[in-house]
Amino acid sequence: MNTQAIIDQPYQFDFYDGGGLDLAFLGLAQADREGNLNVSKFGRVCGAGGFINISQSAKSVVFVGTFTAGDLQVVVEDGRLQLLNDIGPKKFVQSVEHRTFAAARPTGGASRCSTSRSAACSGWRPTARTRRGRAGIDIEREILARMDFEPIIRGRRD
Repeated sequence: MNTQAIIDQPYQFDFYDGGGLDLAFLGLAQADREGNLNVSKFGRVCGAGGFINISQSAKSVVFVGTFTAGDLQVVVEDGRLQLLNDIGPKKFVQSVEHRTFAAARPTGGASRCSTSRSAACSGWRPTARTRRGRAGIDIEREILARMDFEPIIRGRRD
């Protein structure tokens, strides 16, 4: 609807590969403590599509998705997120099953992730960093217990 430009697929990939993207938002399927991502293999190969072209050439990338995989049910009441059902497998694991995105990007661009329950995992430095949980989320029970590694949490007092 209201199309301003139509570009043939080969030219679209030339645009990606040529650094035409300033910012990209891509899905987050599985991440490890090093910041590597898997979006292409979960028991069987599904393929990466244009994910690699986009993630490796965009100047900045934001990975978005739910915190766990599977049957997640949430509600927001009084500005607080409540998890009603969260029985799916973990997405934040020690080591991804297949590396579709390597933490070290050739463009050196910024990479961040935002999930349904944590405000931001920023930088994808050697250890993922997490600011704070969303309002209503218990960091210990609903974030840390659902990860296979302990992230650095800025502002957290132990």
